[in-house]
Amino acid sequence: MLRTLLIAAMAVAFANPALAQRNPRRAPAVDPLPAAQAILAATGTDCQVTEAVLLGQTPEKDNLLEAACATGPGYLLQSSTPPQTFDCVVLAATADKRRAAGQEVPAGTTCSLPANQNVMAVITAYAQAAGVPCTIDAGRVAGASASGATVYEVGCPGADGYRIERTAAGWAKTDCLQVMSSNAICEFTTAAEQVAGFKPKLVGSDIDDCDAQQIRLMGQNDNGQFIEVKCASGEGYVTRLKDDAIAQVYPCAVAQRVGGGCTLTPAAASTAEQQ
Repeated sequence: MLRTLLIAAMAVAFANPALAQRNPRRAPAVDPLPAAQAILAATGTDCQVTEAVLLGQTPEKDNLLEAACATGPGYLLQSSTPPQTFDCVVLAATADKRRAAGQEVPAGTTCSLPANQNVMAVITAYAQAAGVPCTIDAGRVAGASASGATVYEVGCPGADGYRIERTAAGWAKTDCLQVMSSNAICEFTTAAEQVAGFKPKLVGSDIDDCDAQQIRLMGQNDNGQFIEVKCASGEGYVTRLKDDAIAQVYPCAVAQRVGGGCTLTPAAASTAEQQ
């Protein structure tokens, strides 16, 4: 909510020509680069400014700037008290949502420096920092966590995608199999990609002859993830993954107490119940 209010306030300051003072005869000269660097330093934002432009001033004589950074996203800035920063990647995502909804994007609420246009490069760098084990082929801002951190989704070609976010301890990632098990959405991941990404884990396991057709996350705890697998043969298993490798396998017929039992191969479970 706070970020929504800040973006709304920024939209007014940047977009309303009656509020933005752009006449150089009425405003003192400002060197944009050191001014932008000072705002970013004051807000604790990690950015080595490589380019900056002065966009105008508010009626309170606060400077409005855009800055590009050596790495990571660029920012729209306001030298208010306290100073404010607005992430170019988040602003671009907000603009995309407005366009998709048929709404107008207010002028001045997105970044315009060429260095701030490559959103995918920024999200890809985030994914690499989070330890996502694939070549990223898609990315987006997915929303915000309960703590207010921006959450990103990334897609992996032929494998499960991830949601990532920066926490106090560093970057964290959650695979889309887990995300989708809680009825959330991963736009860049299909069920077929999840199965394709899971199949290599079967190599060398007790069921390496299983041609996986479907998988389902049943639950997880400190011992790992419990994933149901339906094979082309019709057989079903529950696998326990620990450190991204299969640590244990249970036939569905004897795994009825794990995560509520198998649902992809219910016949196997039913057979066990009748014995």
